[in-house]
Amino acid sequence: MSSLPLNLLFLTVLSTTLFGGCRIEDRFIFHPDHVTNRDPSQIGLTFENVFFTTQDGIRLHGWFIPHQDARATLVWFHGNAGNISNRLLNIKLLHDRINTHIFIFDYRGYGRSEGTVSEKGTYLDGEAAIAYLLGRDDAAARKLILFGRSLGAAVAAEMATRFTTLGLILESPFVSIREMAREIFPSLPIGWLLRTRYDTLEKVRLIKTPILVLHGDRDATVPFAHGKRVFEVASQPKRFHRIVGASHNDTFVVGGEKYYEALQEFIESTFAANEKIDPSP
Repeated sequence: MSSLPLNLLFLTVLSTTLFGGCRIEDRFIFHPDHVTNRDPSQIGLTFENVFFTTQDGIRLHGWFIPHQDARATLVWFHGNAGNISNRLLNIKLLHDRINTHIFIFDYRGYGRSEGTVSEKGTYLDGEAAIAYLLGRDDAAARKLILFGRSLGAAVAAEMATRFTTLGLILESPFVSIREMAREIFPSLPIGWLLRTRYDTLEKVRLIKTPILVLHGDRDATVPFAHGKRVFEVASQPKRFHRIVGASHNDTFVVGGEKYYEALQEFIESTFAANEKIDPSP
């Protein structure tokens, strides 16, 4: 569960922004679920419940799922709806096929995390998640590959402009919130009304770390063309993986083994690139 239909989202945002004030906008972009009644133990995975605090004093919750063969940690920035307990199947499939630790956390206002969500808040949350991992004793936990899906792709891209990491994986990214508004309502100039930006394209222009972009070619929520545009502005080294037949929320199922092979090959390539820069054991 990554996104609500964006045509409905922006129609609602338009009406509430025009008539209800811009702060109402957040209520229609973010759709958190506060109930977390499942955890990785129920799908056979060992995990750590993790609580950490942001710079502005918000206590966040996440899961650290270790992998016995890990050389790095996949830092997962999820989409705009639900919470981490809605990603259990996705977590299981990734853990079984990708040789990394997984750290997934809830933004403020989601699941067991405190506070109220906003664009600025998600960036503070991302900083705190990375700071937590960099403070762990396990060396593999401190080597980070950022993984963002949908709205989380914009948060992950912002983190890649603030931290040095092994790589950045963007799945189903949109260009920006304002671009989505212009695409859905081409005759209505509402972009300037939107306070929330999440400008993934501009962030990616600044990033020098290796990038993998994946996108379903039947995505009716965030058009496939958005992923291609994000990829085009990225610097080398970069890779693009078309997930044939996938829509927005089923990429990790429809993509099959080719999807996981693309992820693992990219992750392995980041290790090789890092060893060229830092040959120390």
